[in-house]
Amino acid sequence: MIGAGRSLSIEVEHLAKHYGQVRAVNDVSFTAREGEILGVLGHNGAGKTTTIRVLTGRARPTGGRARVLGYDVVHERERMKPLINLVFEEQNLYIRLSGRENLQLFADLYGVPRARVEELLAAVGLSEAAQRKVKTYSSGMKQRLLVARALINSPRVLFLDEPTRGLDPTSAREVREMVREQARQGTTVFLTTHYMEEADELCDRVAFLAAGRIVALDTPRELKLRYGERTAVVLLTSRQEERLRLDDPLDAARLERWMAEGQVLTVHSQEGTLEDVFVNLAGRPL
Repeated sequence: MIGAGRSLSIEVEHLAKHYGQVRAVNDVSFTAREGEILGVLGHNGAGKTTTIRVLTGRARPTGGRARVLGYDVVHERERMKPLINLVFEEQNLYIRLSGRENLQLFADLYGVPRARVEELLAAVGLSEAAQRKVKTYSSGMKQRLLVARALINSPRVLFLDEPTRGLDPTSAREVREMVREQARQGTTVFLTTHYMEEADELCDRVAFLAAGRIVALDTPRELKLRYGERTAVVLLTSRQEERLRLDDPLDAARLERWMAEGQVLTVHSQEGTLEDVFVNLAGRPL
C-alpha cells in the first residue's frame, strides 16, 4: 500500500472536458501518489481515455484544473512532457522498422543514450527479435515493445490505456509484471482497464467512472467490503449446494437452522467481487 508520506504525482480538481453537448469528463477530482498504481474502470465512453488525453496535455480541459508532477497540464505541459509517457490502446508502432529501430528513434527524440535501448529490449524479452521488422511481431510482442518505448525516458508518471487488451494470458502477465516493477521503482502508474481481475490484482486504488463522473474511489478491498455482496456456499449432508447472502436475515436464519439440525457439511464464504461492485454502482457489467 502506498504510504501517505509519498508526494503527490497527479492532482485533479473538478476536471471537465466537454465535446459540444457531450460531457466526456464531468467534475472529476482525485489524486495519485508516487509509486501508486491507480486503476480507472468504466464502460466505453465513460471518460477514461479522455481523462488520459487531458492529463498528458493532448486535450485542453473545459473546466477545472490538473497538475502532473506539480506542472499545470495546460500552461506547463512542455515542462511536464519529458517526465511522463503513455501507451495508448492502439498499437501505433512503425511496423516497417525493426523493434530496435523503433526504440532508437524515440531514444534520439528524448536525447537518451542508445544503451537504454538494449537495456529495455532485454527487460521486455525482445533482444533476440530486435532486428526483425515489427510487422512480423505477435500482438503480445508489439505490446511489450510499446511498453518499452514508453519507458525510454524513465518516466515518473506512466499512463497506460488498456495495456493488456487482446493479449494472451502469458503476454498479459508479462505486461502486468512490468507495470508492478515500474511502481516498485517509484513510478506512478495511471491505468485504464476493462478487466476487473487485473484491477483487483494490480492496483493500489481503483476509481469507477460512469458518464464522466467518479462514482467510487478506494482500494479494491475496501470497495468490495463496502459495496460487494457477501455470500456463502453451503454443502448440505444431502450433497445439495446452497448459495446464501450473509447480509440477508432470512438466509442467515436458514444457515442457523441447518447448523442446529446438523445438515451442514461445509461452508465456504465469498467476499464480493469488483464486478459486483461495478454493477451495483454503474448499473451494468463491463
